Amino acid sequence: MKIVPDTSVIVDGRITKIVQEEEFRGSEVIVTEAVVSELEYQANRGRESGFNGLEELKNLQKLQQREVISMNFVGRRPTLDEISLSRGGEIDAMIRNTAQEHDAVLVTSDRVQAEVGKAQGLDVVYIRPEVMEYHELEISKYFDPQTMSVHLKENVVPMAKKGTPGNIELVEIGSKPLKHSKIHGMAREIVERAKSDFKSFIEIEMEGATVIQFREYRISIARPPFSEGFEITAVRPVARVSLDDYKLPEKLVERLRDIAKGILISGSPGAGKTTFAQAIADFFSKELKAIVKTMESPRDLQVGNEITQYAPLEKDMQKTADILLLVRPDYTIYDELRKSKDFRIFADMRLAGVGMIGVVHATRPIDAIQRIIGRVELGVIPSVVDTTIFIDQGKVEAIYDVKLTVKVPTGMLEADLARPVIEIRNFENEELVHEIYTYGEQTIVMDVGDTTIPSKTPVQKIAEREIEREIKKKVPGGPIKVKVKSDKRAQVWIKEKHIPKIIGKKGKNIDELEKKIGISIGIEPLESKKVEETFEIPVEITGNYVVLNFGKNAIGVAFDIMIEDEYLFTATVGKKGTIKIKKDIELADMIIEAMGNNLPVYARLRADQ
Repeated sequence: MKIVPDTSVIVDGRITKIVQEEEFRGSEVIVTEAVVSELEYQANRGRESGFNGLEELKNLQKLQQREVISMNFVGRRPTLDEISLSRGGEIDAMIRNTAQEHDAVLVTSDRVQAEVGKAQGLDVVYIRPEVMEYHELEISKYFDPQTMSVHLKENVVPMAKKGTPGNIELVEIGSKPLKHSKIHGMAREIVERAKSDFKSFIEIEMEGATVIQFREYRISIARPPFSEGFEITAVRPVARVSLDDYKLPEKLVERLRDIAKGILISGSPGAGKTTFAQAIADFFSKELKAIVKTMESPRDLQVGNEITQYAPLEKDMQKTADILLLVRPDYTIYDELRKSKDFRIFADMRLAGVGMIGVVHATRPIDAIQRIIGRVELGVIPSVVDTTIFIDQGKVEAIYDVKLTVKVPTGMLEADLARPVIEIRNFENEELVHEIYTYGEQTIVMDVGDTTIPSKTPVQKIAEREIEREIKKKVPGGPIKVKVKSDKRAQVWIKEKHIPKIIGKKGKNIDELEKKIGISIGIEPLESKKVEETFEIPVEITGNYVVLNFGKNAIGVAFDIMIEDEYLFTATVGKKGTIKIKKDIELADMIIEAMGNNLPVYARLRADQ
């Protein structure tokens, strides 16, 4: 008998089993070059399915050596365009043509391929996708009841994180480094089992990276070129908790039950945000008898069967949102909000009337709101988010109520400065903690919960920024220093050559500026002391870096970097006249956040130079 296997029965590792059955024993296995090319293409892109398929072809070669089967490779090698169009059926069509030309039986586990083959008059053997009896993965032996995650890497001793959110310890769980073959075997088992287990999914398959949700385990597989070595990371929830376990104030439970429709759950990585989101999802579903859905990438929330979990539809979460708006759930859990697009989708669904719960990375309670500023129109924020909950070490540490009002912001006195203000209040004692409003072209996030007396009032800080902004419009380059000495008087220091331009003919320019700001402004020449020289630095985001541009005249000079009056770090300007900060560290996040809030980044020459 002549048989032509397609890619599906080779990738899932079943063709070697089939050809050893009595019916097919001694068959001539004809493999089209289109299959080999597709597997090679997938393997070159670092996909586990490609490596699994190539491994299966090697197993067929071993069967040929034992004379169980004969094996031939036929046909032409497809073009790169044909391989890239494989989803449209180009490769499948070439496989069917091979079966027709050699009068062979087409063997497939792809139902569409089988139906098309039968429609074309081919002899087809359709092997239904195998649903294997569930048993534990080999990687599960590294887990015990206290293990949150397991970290395996070739040539490294196995490691695990154990404990509970907020109390986690990284420990060695083996005595010898793992070999490449051992990790590769576990990776292949995970991928093959995920395809046959009806409760498991391959969430992401990209060049060098595969993410799988295998029942309660979220497993990430990394290989070169994405990583420098073969690595498997498996994460599993330590415990599934209910809202009762958090011992929340009854006032908050009532709010969740009756009022809260736009909730942001925030906290640092490992703080327990996702666990709390699961608890809220179960509460809405079981206690409120509400229809609850989730939007996740990957799907790793451990929720009840009555809650449907959605991934990005065709790799686009906006398409998932479009479907959900038709489904019309009562509540949707969005895990996690990271990019601007995520926040816009969250806002669109909330404004359409869907109750939304978003999970956000944040190191402070206010950070969850600051992440949404600039991505959603300021006045709309209270309609999108009414409650923020900050989780730390597995506990609810802060609850904020978000409301919009019209008033004079704290620290301002004149009644004509009244404007729309977003008030952030501590939910439990109703104390005002933060205010968010616009002043000129700036969005101000003001901390008003601190009882200490600040060195400058809020209005003085805002006035300094606004004066500096207006002067820079007329004098684009060079250092500028502004100090508001009182509510009626400010002093500006600039280079002497720029003073006439700021004053203007007969004082016209300075008069206009004073009227616009509302206070008297004095102009003096900037002293040449380098120690005191502070100036704003242009910032741009390029690739994986946040870049501070100083110019070539500053090469080799060390500067203190600040946001407003807050010192961040000290660095030396590099050979290209820049200081580069990788985007994946907290300092870069702080600078990006400042840019989103229209806060300038300053440099101050080190005093020891």
